[in-house]
Amino acid sequence: MFKRLREDIATIRERDPAARSAWEVLTCYPGLHALVLHRFAHACWRAKRRWLARYVSQLARFLTGIEIHPGATIGRRVFIDHGMGVVIGETAEVGDDCTIYQGVTLGGTSLTRGAKRHPTLGAGVIVGAGAKVLGGFTVGAGAKIGSNAVVVKPVPEGATAVGNPARIVAPAKSAPVQAKASSAREGFCAYGISPNADDPVSLAIHGLIDHAATQTQRVDAIVVALEQLGARLEALHGADAALAELRRVSAGLECGGAQGEAESREEKAPARV
Repeated sequence: MFKRLREDIATIRERDPAARSAWEVLTCYPGLHALVLHRFAHACWRAKRRWLARYVSQLARFLTGIEIHPGATIGRRVFIDHGMGVVIGETAEVGDDCTIYQGVTLGGTSLTRGAKRHPTLGAGVIVGAGAKVLGGFTVGAGAKIGSNAVVVKPVPEGATAVGNPARIVAPAKSAPVQAKASSAREGFCAYGISPNADDPVSLAIHGLIDHAATQTQRVDAIVVALEQLGARLEALHGADAALAELRRVSAGLECGGAQGEAESREEKAPARV
C-alpha cells in the first residue's frame, strides 16, 4: 500500500511541474486521493461487498469531483491531473503510467449487463482534457487522445486521435511504447497535444489557403505585366502614328518639291513659235 502511494507521489512530481513537495502532493492533489479511495472501493467490490464499494466511490466523488466505479481496474503510476469531472465506468481498464486530465469520460455505449462496455487504455496513454472515450475497445499503448476528442473506435499504439469524431493524425510507432519512458522523456505531451503531429484536415486547409495566396500573387503579377505590356503597346502605337505622319509630311514635301522643279523648268524653257 505505502509502496504504491510512494509511486503515485513520485509520478505526480515527475509529470506536474507545479508539484513542489511530496507533502503538497499528498495533501492537495484530488487525483491521488481519488485513486487511494478507489483501491479500497475496488477491494470491497472484489470481496462482493458491493454496497460498501459504491458508497466509498460516492464519498470519493463528493470529496474529489472524480467518479471512478469500484469495478474499474486502474494500473500503477496513473496520474489524474486536476481531475474535476473525470468519470471512469465499471468495465474500464486503465493501464500503467497513464495520464488523465480533467473532464475525461471513459464511458460505455452498450446497455448489456456483464458485457465489456467501457474502454481499455494501454500503458502510457495520455487523455487530454474533456475527451470522451466511448465503447468497449482498446486504446493502444503510448497513444494520445487530444483534448475534447470523441473516440468511438480503437486507436493504434503510439497514434494520436483528435476531433469529433476522432481521427488518427499520427501513424502508429513500429515498436511498442514503454509506458514509463513515455512520461519521462521529452515525448510526453501534456493534454495529448503533440507539437509535431498536426491534424490532416487542418494541414489540407492550410495548404489550400497557401495555394490560394500563391495564385493571387501570380494573378497580381500577370496583371502588372499586362499593364506594362499595354503601356508599351500604346507607346509603340503612338510612335507608329508619329512615324506615319512624318512619312506623310515627308511624302507631301517631296511631291511639292517635284512639282516646283517642274514648274521652274517650264518657266526657263524658251517659248516656241
